[in-house]
Amino acid sequence: MASQKLSLAVRNFSTSSAVQQLVKPPIQIFGIEGRYATALYSAASKQKTLDSVEKDLIKFQTSMKTDPKLLGFIENPIIKRSIKADGLKVVAQKISLKPETANLLQLLAENGRLKKLDGVINAFRTIMSAHRGEVTCEVTTAKELDADQKQKLQGVLKSFVKPNESIHLTTKVDPTIIGGMVVSVGDRYVDMSVASKIKKYTEVISAAV
Repeated sequence: MASQKLSLAVRNFSTSSAVQQLVKPPIQIFGIEGRYATALYSAASKQKTLDSVEKDLIKFQTSMKTDPKLLGFIENPIIKRSIKADGLKVVAQKISLKPETANLLQLLAENGRLKKLDGVINAFRTIMSAHRGEVTCEVTTAKELDADQKQKLQGVLKSFVKPNESIHLTTKVDPTIIGGMVVSVGDRYVDMSVASKIKKYTEVISAAV
């Protein structure tokens, strides 16, 4: 029954009647991944299992990266949809996943959408981050930041968000930016890298020649 409800929510997501029945997420994510993640958010909200479902999905996402057999089973195009759905049902029971999580896996299998699973999980995690009032911030630097630098940076970035919001900071290393940093806070993007400045100066010089 729960699986049918989730399936119906996904299929009818764009209709006005379905939208009224859904628990609206704090942010809207578009595309197929967004539809499934939104339907799951609604189902888990009604069952008050949001945190548990998020933990399930993170655990399953990690398993896909560390278990070649599981990933192979999910990605194998030769295996029938029904077999994949039944197999994932067994896996869900074995590792004690919440019904909402298990229903999502089976629904993706039945609809031939398992290749979208990683994207659906990431979309759901983004929704949950917004649900907690977190603002995703990604900082790219030429060299790895130490703990003290990260703490100071987080303090500065905190001034860019509302008092009731918190920063969820992730850092990346990209030597090609040479120095400085590239920062994205929510939907805002600032390129303060040395590479971008060099590119800008080069364009100015080239235009003047």
